[in-house]
Amino acid sequence: MAVKIARIYDAKDDKGVRVLTDRVWPRGVSKEDANLDHWLKEVAPTSDLRKWFNHDPQLFGAFKEKYEKELRENDDQKEAFEELKQIVKESKQDVLLLFAAKDTEHNQAVILKELLENQ
Repeated sequence: MAVKIARIYDAKDDKGVRVLTDRVWPRGVSKEDANLDHWLKEVAPTSDLRKWFNHDPQLFGAFKEKYEKELRENDDQKEAFEELKQIVKESKQDVLLLFAAKDTEHNQAVILKELLENQ
C-alpha cells in the first residue's frame, strides 16, 4: 500500500489509515473531525528542532539532516518510527501521514514518507 501525506485540515474525507505526525495537537481540529487511527507524537521532531526550523524553507536541508539524526538516536523517536514502519507494513490500506503545517513541501511528514518509501 502507498504512503501519502496531507494536511489534517484538508484531508477530512481521505481514506486509509490516518496517522497524525505532529507533536502538538492541531488548532481548531476536534478529535472527532480528525478521525485518527494513530497519533504518534514521539515520531515528530523535538520541540527544540521544530522551533529552530520554524518552517523556513531555506533551513529545510539542515532540518532534514537533524530530524533524521533524531529518529536514529533519540530512543523515544526511534521507537515511534519503528511503530510507524510496522503500521505501514501491516496495513491493508494506504497510510496517510497527517500534519498541520501550511507548507506542504517542507515538513516532517515529507521526510517520514521518504524514509518509509526507502525502507
